[in-house]
Amino acid sequence: MLSSKDRAYLRGLANNLETILTVGRGGVTDATAADAANALRVRELIKGQVLETAPETAREAAEALAQALDAEVVQVIGRRFVLYKRNPEEPKIELGGRR
Repeated sequence: MLSSKDRAYLRGLANNLETILTVGRGGVTDATAADAANALRVRELIKGQVLETAPETAREAAEALAQALDAEVVQVIGRRFVLYKRNPEEPKIELGGRR
């Protein structure tokens, strides 16, 4: 579980990220989850978007992906969302209290 300070720090880092994941009209699929899992393993922090044609909201898509991938929803704004998952083998982002 992320603390409010960790979440604020990750939101700041996410400002400069490009959107690399798109949830389209098919919704959150196995392929979308696999893409997100690969990206999280490499980057730890990713930004996604949900198209207007998607059957779920950005919050629903982010929560579904986070649950499927054991990740954390950092924020949801409009149609965009940010996910975080620490890579236990090669951490790239140091959060307070985690060493």
